[in-house]
Formats: sequence, C-alpha cells, structure tokens
Amino acid sequence: MERRDFLRLTGIASATLAAPAASRALAAESPDAAWRTFEVTTRVEVLDPKGSTRVWLPVPLLEERTFLKPLGNSFEALGGNTRFAVDPQYTAGMVCGEWPEGAKPVLELKSRFATRDARVDLARPFNPIPESPVVLARYTQSTPHMPTGGAVRELSDRIVKDAHADGDVEKARAIYEWIVENTWRDPKTKGCGAGDIDFMVENKAWGGKCADLNALFTTLARSQGIPARDVYGIRVADSKLGYKSLGKSGDISKAQHCRAEFYSKAHGWVPVDPADVRKVILEEQGGKPIDDPMTVAARKRLFGSWEMNWLGYNYANDVALPGSSGKPVNFLMYPQSETAEGRRDSLDPEHFTYKITSQEIAA
Repeated sequence: MERRDFLRLTGIASATLAAPAASRALAAESPDAAWRTFEVTTRVEVLDPKGSTRVWLPVPLLEERTFLKPLGNSFEALGGNTRFAVDPQYTAGMVCGEWPEGAKPVLELKSRFATRDARVDLARPFNPIPESPVVLARYTQSTPHMPTGGAVRELSDRIVKDAHADGDVEKARAIYEWIVENTWRDPKTKGCGAGDIDFMVENKAWGGKCADLNALFTTLARSQGIPARDVYGIRVADSKLGYKSLGKSGDISKAQHCRAEFYSKAHGWVPVDPADVRKVILEEQGGKPIDDPMTVAARKRLFGSWEMNWLGYNYANDVALPGSSGKPVNFLMYPQSETAEGRRDSLDPEHFTYKITSQEIAA
C-alpha cells in the first residue's frame, strides 16, 4: 500500500510544509562541496498518559544556509491534532501534537534536507550579505542561562586580554582555545547538558557536554560584544574524516549535538565547535591526548568549519512551548511532551519513548 493511501484510509491527520525562502543570514562558504540529501524520521509515543497530552518536535532550520537547505516536513498523529508553530523570537520551527484524554499519543515527523560541508576562509575577508542589526542585537543579549555580565565578563576579559581591541576573530579564537584547554567532556552529564552558564562560571564547573561547552563559548563571546549563538541539532551520518566519535547513522535517537557560531564583520557567521574537540579527546579510539595528531587536526578544523553530517534545528534559548502549562525549556533539541501530570522527561525511555532514524537519499 502506498503511503498516501495509508494516510487516506486510516484518517490520520497529516500536513506537509514546503521549504521556506532563503533568508539574509547566509553564512559559511562551502566552495566545491557536494550536497547530500537526508531524511530524518522521528516517532514519539507517550506511555501511560494522564488527561490531555501534548508533544513538540523540532524541525530543520527554516532559513536556507549555505550549508543546509530545508526540503520540507510531513507529520501525522493518530487520534490527535497537529499544527506547525514558529517561536516568535528565534524563528524556531516545531510540530505540535495534541491528544484528548483516552487517546494513544503517537506522533511521527519526517524531515528532508540537504547539507554540504561548511567552511569560512578566515584569511580572506568575505561577507557579501551583512546580517541584520536586529538579528545581531538578539545574539549579543543575555539570557536567563547565559548572562553576559559579572563573573562571565570578568572571565572573558582575562581570556581576550592579549587580543586586538577590534579583532572579533582574534577574540573568538582566544575564547575557543581557552575552552579547548580548560574544559572537559563529562561522560556522566545527562543528555547534552543543561547549558546553565551562570552555574558553570560561578562554580568554575568546567565539565559538561556540547550544550554546556559550546554555550560557554557563545556566552563568553557575547560578553565581549561579539554576536554568537548555539545551533541545536542532531548528527545524521558517520564522519568521513575518520572520527568515529563525531558521527552517527541509522538510529540517531541519542545523537543530539549542539554547535556554535559567531559573527564577524569581515566574514559573516563563522562555525565553531570546541565541544567536539573535547569529545575527540575523551572518546576517540579510547581517548586521545590533546597533542595527538587527531586532536590537533580536529582543533584546527573546528574553528571555522563543520563537517555537515549533522542537521541544525534552531538557535532558540528559553523556548516557551505553544500551549504548554510548564516553564520554557532551555533549548529545543529533544522531543518534548506534557500530560496533565506535567512535563515528561525527554530522556526517560520508560514513560516517553521516541526513535529517530536517518537515511541518506541518493541524488
């Protein structure tokens, strides 16, 4: 039976969105990089629901970037209602599902997109479409979990003290190198971490995972007046660069990964990922010292480029989920759910199950 017949005969609610038009926010150069097309499927089931149930799923970036093209989403919910929503502050797209009491909450989302490796040549100024001042102001501001004053500003001042006063790339590089040198990936951290930079800096707690370490980069850069943002997403394919720890294919349910980028007047948005350098040090082939050639290569590459075996969802922090009675989430990278008993733990497989799979589609 063809999929369209299945949808028609079973009465499942469905919707399909076309890819949005390209935005002004063009970023990294990707000269000669080949495009790859993927489909990611997310299937969520809420077990033992009480009262009405809601689910929220992130979708690929709504804006076209030089390294990512959204190609549309389709979603369906048996016995429930679905709609598409956009966070008004960060333009984060999400699929929202809602079921009445007594229904079995199941939601499936399919997203197609194309990626190609991202790279900025920092030796050659190139910024053909400057970013909007409104957007840049948004990504220099403090947030509840990423304060830019006080101890954070004092720390960033110490880190960049030898950098050129007007050198945004120099300052960003100093912050990147400081994070690589002074933080560590903590395997005991739940999920991707909390991204609570106020706690990290006040307690000098430099261990964590990507949502901690890359958010630390973002916050320190913002405190120096450099626009910076986290990009929340998920790995969708194995690395072609020889890094076993920096890729995932097939079942990617636990492959969520946050990256970061900063804005340079001369170069536009510049991709970085100090957290993945620390991941290489901890996990690659049983662990690599910081001076191992594999670590050195990752450290050099991840300031200014990304291997795009990864899907970016959004840049959103402290997201108010539409229709939710709970608090905003620190970031929207995992499926979220809520019943009459409150918000479900998105990392609790016993009561809130989901499976995310990825497949590459031949051109």
